Amino acid sequence: MELFDSHFHYYRESEEKNNMTMSDYYDFCEADNPTYLMAVAGSYEGSLLATEFAEKFERAYCAVGVHPHDADAYLKNREDFSIFRNAKKLKAIGELGLDYFYDLSDYANQIKVFEEFLSLALDWNLPAIVHCRDKDNRYCAYDDCYRILKNFSEHGGKFVVHCYAGNIEYCEKFLAIGGYLGVTGMVTFNKAANIRENLPHIPLDRLLIETDSPYLAPIPFRGKENFPRYVYYVAERIGKELNLSIEKIAEITTRNAKTFFGID
Repeated sequence: MELFDSHFHYYRESEEKNNMTMSDYYDFCEADNPTYLMAVAGSYEGSLLATEFAEKFERAYCAVGVHPHDADAYLKNREDFSIFRNAKKLKAIGELGLDYFYDLSDYANQIKVFEEFLSLALDWNLPAIVHCRDKDNRYCAYDDCYRILKNFSEHGGKFVVHCYAGNIEYCEKFLAIGGYLGVTGMVTFNKAANIRENLPHIPLDRLLIETDSPYLAPIPFRGKENFPRYVYYVAERIGKELNLSIEKIAEITTRNAKTFFGID
C-alpha cells in the first residue's frame, strides 16, 4: 500500500530534537508503508531546505513559497525565488495564502504576496498550495481567498486548499472553481466534526491527504510531534467516515496527488 503525504514541513530543529540526520528522518517516515513526501516551504530559507530534502530522496518532492505569516518580512527583503525555477523535484508553489487568525502580517501585504506567487505559479506552470484561515465564525479570509483563486483558476491555475477546515459552503465554492482539498490529522480530533461533515461533499478525485507535520498530529499522537508516516491515520479515519477501506483511500489519494503534482 502506497501513501502520499501531500504537505509536510521539514525543519532542522526536528533533526536536532530527535537526534536524527535527514536520512534518518526519511527512513523513519517510510518505515511502515512506502510514502511519497511533498516538502512544503513558507519562506526563502525553508524553500532551500525543502529543495535539498527533495533532491536527496527518490520519493520526495518540494514546493517553494512564502507563508502569509511572513508576508511583511518578504516585502521588506525580497529574496530571489527564481533560483528554484529549474529545481529537479519542484512540483508546486506554496505554501501561500491568507491567514486572518493570527494577524502576523498586514492583510494587504498578505494579498499582495499571495497574488505575486500565484502569478509565479502560472508563469512556471505549477499548481499552488494554499493556506486559508480566519478567526472563528468569520469568513473574510475565505472571501478574499476565493475571489483571488477564482481569477487564478480562470487563467488556468490549479490549486489545493490545504488543511481545509472551513464550512460546506466554501468547500463547494472552492471545488466549483476546480480546487482540490487537503485533509489532515484534524479529521481525527473529537471537536473537528466540521471536517468530517465536509468529507461527503468532496469528490473522491479531488481529495488529498496530508499531515502538515510537525503540526497537527492525529489521534493517537495528538499533542506530540507529527511525522509524515502518520498520514496512515488520516487515511484510516477518512476510510471509516466514507465506508471505504484504508487501502482504497490510499490508492485514490496517492493517484490524486500524482495527478495534481504532475508526477508520473
